[in-house]
Amino acid sequence: MLNYLQSLLQKSKPKSAKKLQAGVFDRSLIREFASTGFFVFAILLAIIVLTQLIRLLGESVGGTLPVEAVLVLLGFTALNYLPILLSISLFLSVLLTLTRSYSDSEMVVWFSSGVSLTRWIRPVMWYAFPVVGLIALLSLLLTPWAMSKVDEIRLKLESRDDVAVAAPGTFRESKQADRVFFLENVSPGNNRVGNIFVQSVQQGKVGTMVAKQGLQETAPNGDKFIVLLNGTRHEGIPGQLDYKIVEFERYAMRVETVESKKKPPNPKAYSTMFLLENRDSWNLAELNWRISLPVSALILVLLAIPFSFVNPRAGRSLNMINALVLYMLYNNLISVINSWVGQGKVTENVGLFGLHVLMILVVVILFYYRMSVFSVRRILR
Repeated sequence: MLNYLQSLLQKSKPKSAKKLQAGVFDRSLIREFASTGFFVFAILLAIIVLTQLIRLLGESVGGTLPVEAVLVLLGFTALNYLPILLSISLFLSVLLTLTRSYSDSEMVVWFSSGVSLTRWIRPVMWYAFPVVGLIALLSLLLTPWAMSKVDEIRLKLESRDDVAVAAPGTFRESKQADRVFFLENVSPGNNRVGNIFVQSVQQGKVGTMVAKQGLQETAPNGDKFIVLLNGTRHEGIPGQLDYKIVEFERYAMRVETVESKKKPPNPKAYSTMFLLENRDSWNLAELNWRISLPVSALILVLLAIPFSFVNPRAGRSLNMINALVLYMLYNNLISVINSWVGQGKVTENVGLFGLHVLMILVVVILFYYRMSVFSVRRILR
């Protein structure tokens, strides 16, 4: 009986050792994937935020966007880019980590000890599944919500009246292009404005009004007025006989409210449930794009395993360039096929499954090719 127990213990030791070795192998790879992916994601996010901030500040300086709306739009816009940034970071983190292993000859050691290339699939999947789930959550739920909020804010900004658009200390042309405003200061609490300059064209005559203070009033029917108090109106061209200077105690000007322009519907702002219920061609194209983001991220992270091969004696720049070209080609093909779905050139099923099935075949072929090459080299040695 004792001899039987000892034999069982001896047989169990190699299995537990192999499990422990496999666990250490998986954890070390996942840790390196995560650190590299976080570094890449932080750099890409900083670039996107900086470029969008510059664009929004340019709109704010031009007067089309209030300062308080810059950070709000920046947050929603950054949320729109997160699925793509996460997909790129996921792909590059696996590619960079395995490429480094090839360059440092670590992969040669693993292959020589009998570890197959497919052994890297498990740690890569453990690392990729949470990120792919987050990409799916963003593309299907959060990004459409963010785009709807952006459209809502833009719509409110376009429907503002001239006084609301006018920034203190700057000249602002009315949206009807018949008046030029200058307000030195605005007091939102009591609806008072100070040091007002208004130049308008009425019946072909140019009039200029100046007042030290004024009021913003709203009539019972909802019309808005800006009232100039104790000011002067200059009408006509100085030096001509019809030139007039009129002093007034109160002068009310109606502020035209601008109706927001009707824009074509934006499928990117529709919820995923709405796209499923209203299945026209462009809605299906947008739905395919949202589903393609997590699916392509999962395929690309698998593609990075065989594609990360690099000769330790050669540089890895060419390998990185080829990988980035493949990533850009894949995503551009997704966009092209989705546009074909919207135009009715291809069916929904072809647009959704055709390209991804082709890429899965490419992944299988690359795995088979790399494993065949390594097997031949092992035999030759």
